[in-house]
Amino acid sequence: MAEALVDVLWFIDGSEDEQMDQDEAVKVMEGIAHVVSTLPSDQQQELITLLGEMAAAETNPVRREFLEEFPEGFGLIDDLS
Repeated sequence: MAEALVDVLWFIDGSEDEQMDQDEAVKVMEGIAHVVSTLPSDQQQELITLLGEMAAAETNPVRREFLEEFPEGFGLIDDLS
């Protein structure tokens, strides 16, 4: 399920204006950020761990960066900067 979620968000994040209405894309991404940020803490931690494993195995550097930034970008962890 996590891989499917990441695939959809990866597509949305990388889509151009001609492929997808950007306002709608933002709404979808914000909606998903809300859902994952309200998961119980044990499920959030499990997702963070899985995303880390996916990032470590990813050979595409751009997608790896997307996976590494996912927990912060989607509200699973606080801003570390």
